[in-house]
Amino acid sequence: MTEPAVRIRNLNHYYGAGALRKQILFDISADIFPGEIVINTGPSGSGKTTLLTLVCGLRTVQEGSVCTLGVELNGAKKSTLVRVRQNIGFIFQAHNLLGALTACQNVQMNLQLAKRTVGRDSRRTAMEMLKAVGLEQRVDHYPHQLSGGQKQRVAIARALVRHPKIILADEPTAALDKASGREVVDLLHRLAKEQDCAILLVTHDNRILDIADRILTLEDGRLSSFASGLGSSAEHLLSAFTQMHRKGELRRHLHGLSDEEFVRVLGDVTTEFEQVLRTMDLANAEATATLLDQVLEAAAARLRDVLHADRTTVYLIGPDGYLHSKIAHHTGPEPLEIRLPIGTGIAGRVAATGELMNISDAESHEDFNPEFDRLTGYHTRSVLCAPIRSRGGAIIGVAQVLNKLDADAFGPADETTVQEFAPSLGVILETCGRLLATSTVGSV
Repeated sequence: MTEPAVRIRNLNHYYGAGALRKQILFDISADIFPGEIVINTGPSGSGKTTLLTLVCGLRTVQEGSVCTLGVELNGAKKSTLVRVRQNIGFIFQAHNLLGALTACQNVQMNLQLAKRTVGRDSRRTAMEMLKAVGLEQRVDHYPHQLSGGQKQRVAIARALVRHPKIILADEPTAALDKASGREVVDLLHRLAKEQDCAILLVTHDNRILDIADRILTLEDGRLSSFASGLGSSAEHLLSAFTQMHRKGELRRHLHGLSDEEFVRVLGDVTTEFEQVLRTMDLANAEATATLLDQVLEAAAARLRDVLHADRTTVYLIGPDGYLHSKIAHHTGPEPLEIRLPIGTGIAGRVAATGELMNISDAESHEDFNPEFDRLTGYHTRSVLCAPIRSRGGAIIGVAQVLNKLDADAFGPADETTVQEFAPSLGVILETCGRLLATSTVGSV
């Protein structure tokens, strides 16, 4: 198994002394692996920068363990800390370029300080790195001749030119506009992946959270992580939640779990999923909508498989008072969108009454709407339909499972399974409802 580039265990940190002593970090434990980009987010004053400086040995580790690149920093000699920092690249909110040096000379300086290359060799290496960040036409420009985004690209080139094993970035997009900030983090992400370099990136910028392999949130000095306190199955699933750009990633993670594990894991992740949602700007989070679509699709597919059914539909009660659905499991190439008034059909009845319905012969039931089968060419036989509630107890959606494959009807055990899924689905749907109310996201 790959060893982490950074391993933190039971880390506590304090500022001040005597009566003025104040604890800043509380029992922090986390791992960061080579090739992984980890975003550390949270309110101002929560300890993010303090954690960053402890990881690289710029601050003394007081209590607990910080092991960076296999070296224990608690109690390490100054010479040891210097040696560790030589394998770390630093990028800050202010680019910290030397105004009297050109872009190429700023990058060369990092090589020459490390005595890696000198003279023409260092210039050639620096120019290659600047070309990699798209500044081959700006190598002899001075900082005052560059835009904010270009200056930060030079800073990235300077940090990566020595092929460090770790990149520590403190608010690298804070001084940039949306487009420049996006370009910078995408570039940083690509180059670090190519060099198999671990990245710990501190940010308040919710626009860049989707590049992360994991998100660590600090609140009042306490760390909330996707992986904290969970078993390995939940850790894999929660890591997949952040990989929004990888289509089908969630489905692959879920497929490997047993039925019992999946139900347990879906319950375990509810609190952690709420945590990551609190870090996102829901009113403008296009990435959040993508995440939610994938989570719903994956959860619906697995619920169908757990119940040995033909297909599953998850409905959301929208702000217009209708049930909205995107059905991933039907015969057409695109999701089938359905919009139903509450009180209409079996799903609408469950939304109106809040009572689970288990129907063995759908066609004979008074609430069955044959129009759906006519439009889709589907033949509905048995239906299991359960309400989904918010944390406050309000009905916000419906989970509907169709056609038990190995029996005429769904049984009591199937009813229990649907009800076990419902609380975690409720967290997801509650967020979907907020997105529908505050943005132009389509029906779910």
